[in-house]
Amino acid sequence: MKRLLLACSLLLCALVAQADPGLKKQVNAFVDRWHDDAAHARMAYFDKIAKDGVYIGTDKTEHWRRDAFKAWARPYFKRKKAWAFKAQRRNVYSSEDGSMIWFDELLDTQMGVCQASGVMRRKGSSFEIVHYQLSMAVPNEVGRQVTRLIRDFEEKDGWKGRPR
Repeated sequence: MKRLLLACSLLLCALVAQADPGLKKQVNAFVDRWHDDAAHARMAYFDKIAKDGVYIGTDKTEHWRRDAFKAWARPYFKRKKAWAFKAQRRNVYSSEDGSMIWFDELLDTQMGVCQASGVMRRKGSSFEIVHYQLSMAVPNEVGRQVTRLIRDFEEKDGWKGRPR
């Protein structure tokens, strides 16, 4: 009985956190435009990240504050396109008042399927991304091989992989 009550409580909490359909539509449009800005190398991409925002990439050294990320990415944005992420699925959640939003997404990318999660806050009539973390989706069946490749790479030539 206790397990049933706990499961029902957790389900109720999850339902309460789900963003209302109107907010979810706004968030999806905002994040899709953000991804499209990168795909077309539009500098507006960085305007959608909060000044104090953080972007965590797939490499363990990629932990960026917005302006450092912008400086690093500048060569990519000088081309006609930077990187292209297209959401296959996105789950959107929000605080009760809709001022804080968090989401997770499954993405088609040039690296294959990736996963990401983000946190946004309202900024006037729009939003800004305060935290975004991208990760490569590694199937469990090849996890040991990938782990071995990473270990071998890091041991090679004394690579330290120091965070930036």
